[in-house]
Amino acid sequence: MFSKRHRYSSLITPLSYGVDLLVINLFAYILPINFEYPILFHSYLTLAWIILSFKNNFYVVYRYTKVSYLLKLLFNQFVFFFLILYAFIGFFKQPNMSRLALGEYFIFVGLAIFTIKFLNYILLMKYRERVKGNMRNVVVIGKNKKTDQLIDVFKDRREYGYHFMKQFCPADPTFDIYKTFVYIVENNIDEIYCSVSELKNNQITEFINFADNNLKTLKFIPDNKNIFSKKLTFEYYDYIPILSLRDIPLHNPLNSALKRGFDIVFSLIVVVGILSWLAPIIALIIRLETKGPIYFRQKRNGIDNKEFYCYKFRSMAPNEHADSLMAVKNDMRTTKVGKFIRRTSIDELPQFYNVLFGNMSVVGPRPHMVKHTNEFANKVDKYMLRHFVKPGITGLAQVRGYRGEIETDIDILNRTKFDIFYIENWSLFMDLKIIVQTVMNAISGEKKAY
Repeated sequence: MFSKRHRYSSLITPLSYGVDLLVINLFAYILPINFEYPILFHSYLTLAWIILSFKNNFYVVYRYTKVSYLLKLLFNQFVFFFLILYAFIGFFKQPNMSRLALGEYFIFVGLAIFTIKFLNYILLMKYRERVKGNMRNVVVIGKNKKTDQLIDVFKDRREYGYHFMKQFCPADPTFDIYKTFVYIVENNIDEIYCSVSELKNNQITEFINFADNNLKTLKFIPDNKNIFSKKLTFEYYDYIPILSLRDIPLHNPLNSALKRGFDIVFSLIVVVGILSWLAPIIALIIRLETKGPIYFRQKRNGIDNKEFYCYKFRSMAPNEHADSLMAVKNDMRTTKVGKFIRRTSIDELPQFYNVLFGNMSVVGPRPHMVKHTNEFANKVDKYMLRHFVKPGITGLAQVRGYRGEIETDIDILNRTKFDIFYIENWSLFMDLKIIVQTVMNAISGEKKAY
C-alpha cells in the first residue's frame, strides 16, 4: 500500500567517521610527538573529535551543500581541534611533549581530512551526475518564476541527484488535486515542492495530510503567506530558497548512527546478560504448560512501512486468530505462564534480536499488526508518520499509558500523537528516560499489560 525509498546512504557517515578517526590516530602513532601515555592520548583525541563533530554537525552534508559551507565546516572543526590538541599538554602535564611535532601532526591531519572530505564530496556528485545513482523523483506544484527557476536547478544541477518528473499548475482549469496524488503514488515520487502562493489553504492542508499519510517529503517554495505554526527548515538549492515543513532528527545521518550504535550495545547487553540464561528457563516453563513453539513470530510494519517478523515468547495457546486479534483483558487464549510474562513484559525480550537484526530500535513507536496498520492508516490522520523511523520495543506512548489493547478511538489517537511528538523531538536523552521509565513500570506493574 505504501512504499518509500531510503533518503540517505546510511553507510557514508559511519565510514567517514571511521576513516577520519583512523587518520587522526594513525598520524599520532607515526609522528614523534613524545607523549608518555599512548592510550590516554589516543582516547583523548578520539573523544574530542567525536564531540566536536557532533557539536559542529561536521558530517551533516546534503546533496545540495555548497563548497563554501564545506570550507566553513572544516574551519570550525579544526580551529577547536587545534585548541583542544594543545590543551592536552596543560591538562595532563606533559612538559616533554614536542610542540613542533604537535604542530606538524595538526597540519598533516588537517590536510588529510580536508582531502578526504572534498574527495568524498566530489565523488558523490559525480556518482549522481554520471551514474544516476541515489536519485530522488520530484514534482513541482505551481507555475511561476520561482517554480521555473527551481525546475531549471533540478535539470541543470544534475549532481544534486533530483529527477524532475512533472509540473502541475493549480491555476489550470483541468487541475485536479486528487489526480495529482494518484500520479505521485503511481510514479514513486519522493519529494513534492509546492508554491504556497498558488495554493488555497484547504489545498495546502490536503497536500500536508497526503504527504504525511503516504510517507512523502513535502517542501514549500516560500512567499509572504503565513503557512503554519510549525518549525520550518530553511535551505538553498543553488540560489533558490526552500522551506521544509518537517525536520525529523533521526533523518540526520549522525543522529541515526548514534541511535543505531546505542541500540546495538544495549541489545547485546540484554541478549548476553539476560536472554542467555533466562530464555532456556522460559522455554522450559512454556513447553511444560502447552505444546507448540517457544517463540511467537508475527508480521509487523516497520520503517518505510516495510513488513518484518516481530519475535516474542509465546504467551498464548496456539490459535488461528493469533495474527488478527489483539490480546484483550481476561483473554481465554493466554496461558498461566503467559499471564505472568505479559504482566512483567518478559514476553517482549526476544525483540532485542529484532534490534540486532536492524528491524527495530530499543525505543520508537510500537509496531502494529499488518491488518491493524492498514485499518488505522485509513482511519487516523497522520498515522503513517510513525513509519518514518524504526519501531521500538518501548516508546513514549507506552510509558504514558497507551499500551496494549486499543479500546476506543481516543487510545489510538493519543498513541499516534505521542509517537509523532517522539519522532519530531527525538534525542538520546529522551530514549534513556523512556527506557528507565519502562523498567520502572515493568517492576511496579501496568494495568494494561495483559
